[in-house]
Amino acid sequence: KLPSVELHSGFPPQKIDLATYTANKSIESLHTKVGVDEIIIYCVNDGAVMAGWANDLGLENAEANDNEGRITMLGDPAGSLTKQLDMEMTHPGPASVGIIGRCKRFALYAVNGEVKYVAISEAEDDPAGDENPSATLAPALLDAIVSLNKDEL
Repeated sequence: KLPSVELHSGFPPQKIDLATYTANKSIESLHTKVGVDEIIIYCVNDGAVMAGWANDLGLENAEANDNEGRITMLGDPAGSLTKQLDMEMTHPGPASVGIIGRCKRFALYAVNGEVKYVAISEAEDDPAGDENPSATLAPALLDAIVSLNKDEL
């Protein structure tokens, strides 16, 4: 299950409990091909930075509880979710250049708060997954969701 962790949406930050926020999401709307209600993008940062990122990307209605949007940008300012999901990058390489508390590059698929699939893009010589992020990009995640949905039928 996704943990009960406080994340931030927008600025001033609207505090969101992830477990509560995702608990009652149905799988019957966005992209009916794969049954995804919402795409949640988060990073170890604050809600203001995430709102700015959404603005730079041209995303509208990217704040939590906005029923107009399909992509929600959330900040994890203390890295709480990252730690609870065991996704903190602990490789010495990034830390040696001052990158501390960074989140691994990962994607997960959850239904009503229950994690169904997790993918991580990392390698021993590429802890950030920069050289080959393919496991966590949309095509791979969509393939995994379609496969999971077929298995459940």
